[in-house]
Amino acid sequence: MLLLGIFIGLGVSICLWLWYNIQFHRYFGRYDSSSKKSFVIGWRYKFARLRERQQCLEQQLFSLQNLLENAPIGYLQVDEENQLLWCNQQARQMLSLEKWQPGQVRLLLEVVRSYELDRLIEKTRDRHNSQEKEWVFHPSCENAEAMLEQKSVVLRATGLPLPQGQVGVFLENRQQLLEISQARDRAFSDLAHELRTPLTSMRLVVETLQDRVEPSIVRWVNLLLKEVDRLIDLVQSWLDLTKLESNPSTQLNCQPLEIKALINSVWETLEPIAQRQTVKLSLTTIENIWVNADKSRLHQVFFNLIHNSIKYSPPNGVVRVEVNVNISLENKNQKELETSPFLEINIIDSGVGFAQEDLPYIFQRFYRGDKARSRSIKGDGDSTLDGSGLGLAIVHQILSAHGGTIKAMNHPQTGGAWLQIHLPQAMAKSVVQDYI
Repeated sequence: MLLLGIFIGLGVSICLWLWYNIQFHRYFGRYDSSSKKSFVIGWRYKFARLRERQQCLEQQLFSLQNLLENAPIGYLQVDEENQLLWCNQQARQMLSLEKWQPGQVRLLLEVVRSYELDRLIEKTRDRHNSQEKEWVFHPSCENAEAMLEQKSVVLRATGLPLPQGQVGVFLENRQQLLEISQARDRAFSDLAHELRTPLTSMRLVVETLQDRVEPSIVRWVNLLLKEVDRLIDLVQSWLDLTKLESNPSTQLNCQPLEIKALINSVWETLEPIAQRQTVKLSLTTIENIWVNADKSRLHQVFFNLIHNSIKYSPPNGVVRVEVNVNISLENKNQKELETSPFLEINIIDSGVGFAQEDLPYIFQRFYRGDKARSRSIKGDGDSTLDGSGLGLAIVHQILSAHGGTIKAMNHPQTGGAWLQIHLPQAMAKSVVQDYI
């Protein structure tokens, strides 16, 4: 019985195997030799396309490397550990890396003694977006004699985050542009010095003519006098700006200064203009705020800013001046936090505000903004007092010389121009609100 069961099971298995074998041959019997050949050819074609694609990518990679190597700006790339992977010829020249060879694995800080560049790379990697930095780079040398021959250059670097923690940095040598700008400024300054004497003589001549001409042309003589005064102011503004840029610290006579009294003094000077346009001042301040600043220069800052706010405010408008003391935290050696009080002053008008495309260039010299912000002062007869385009540039330079900053915005509530000033070393005692 046991043997019979074994033979029966073996026979059933053989029958099933024969049945599956017949079905298999029936199914694949449809593919003749030509089909099998087409199948092989199709795969060979796909492999050929992949090889072509690989060769194309390798050619593109070679072209990009060749482009970066011969680019007119520098480029370097570091890995996640700040090891220098590659840099082009321009970068090697800017950073004095003639002895570095491709393939060497060394930290960037070992071959380039620039902590500014190292911090830019770390900042780019941490924030995962593009970062910019401009600084004076001092090339390192092997001996003192070579160091005396090496010249410092102004570099601008742009860091770009790359995959796997790598960072690419584009370098631009700004030294030549800086020298051209300095030469231009010196030429304009020399011209301004030469113009001051003949303009003063012209003004004396026009003043003499005022009392000697016929009444019918007195109006034209007065207009000529105003235009001469405008040219004199333009020349003086340029000279002031040049002095502040060349020697900012020597142009300041700093002493303790109370902010509220200074703003009130500026408003008293501008009040006749404000009354003609029916513009009022709203001053929100703190009593006894003192800063270490140059009184005449800071008076010039607030005069220019409040004067502009009055000009661009509509009739029955309000110029808001808000003064606050804030505390900033400074990180010292990543171990302790040091508090530093600074003065924040917001000047807000009720005019049409700045055009968005003008905001990045507001403090550039001779920049003219949107025509919607008319420069004319109404109620002054037929004349208009046009701005020189240097007022805000001078304001920016004066605040920079004091270690402060200024930012131009549009206020979200009034829609008018909003200028925010930060000054260091502020001291405050009590709070009070005044409306003038």
